[in-house]
Amino acid sequence: MIISSRRFNKHWRAYTYCAIDVETTGLNLKSDEVLSVGAVTVTDGRFSSAGNFYKVVKPAGTPSPESIRIHGLRLLDLQSAPKFSDVAHELMDYTSGKIFITHAHWVEEAFLAGPFKQARAKYPSKVIDTAALARHLGVVDTDPNREPSLEVLANRLNLPAYAPHHALGDAMTTAAVFIALSSRIDADRVRQGKEPVSLRELLQISMKRWYPKNR
Repeated sequence: MIISSRRFNKHWRAYTYCAIDVETTGLNLKSDEVLSVGAVTVTDGRFSSAGNFYKVVKPAGTPSPESIRIHGLRLLDLQSAPKFSDVAHELMDYTSGKIFITHAHWVEEAFLAGPFKQARAKYPSKVIDTAALARHLGVVDTDPNREPSLEVLANRLNLPAYAPHHALGDAMTTAAVFIALSSRIDADRVRQGKEPVSLRELLQISMKRWYPKNR
């Protein structure tokens, strides 16, 4: 699929982005639920630890002990949290007008598309996928059976992994990884005597996504 919109032809730093991460009870798209969502704004190739979005979400079912161990979200933390349907409108307001960045795009798409639709909005079709950018640059081992780990990728890029398995922490790590990978693609282009990379080209690379076989 060719992305040809002229409004994406400027240098990637000219746009405002939003790195998004959801933490869930698991990756079964039919039965698992969102536990928390985090979002971080990236402007001019930078992001801040302030002014970001984070919400804990009350699931309909009871999270497993393994889920509680991984995410650190106890039943007590979740019982007083709002439902995801109530959080969706706030998330849409925060992300309005921003280009989405995700790591392993299919996860966020699977768990956010439905709530967005219920809130009368459409989950964007043009999304930056840091896992796809990493595969493009060859900075991760390509495994046909799974996506590259965000934490491992950050370590390989000599970046901090902010609070792994925490929605806001992983959103911040995704933002840092995006900036590092995009800057590296830019540097490669300049060394080849080519124009710096545009948002359109990053979106084109991100279309080469990996999806689980049982999706």
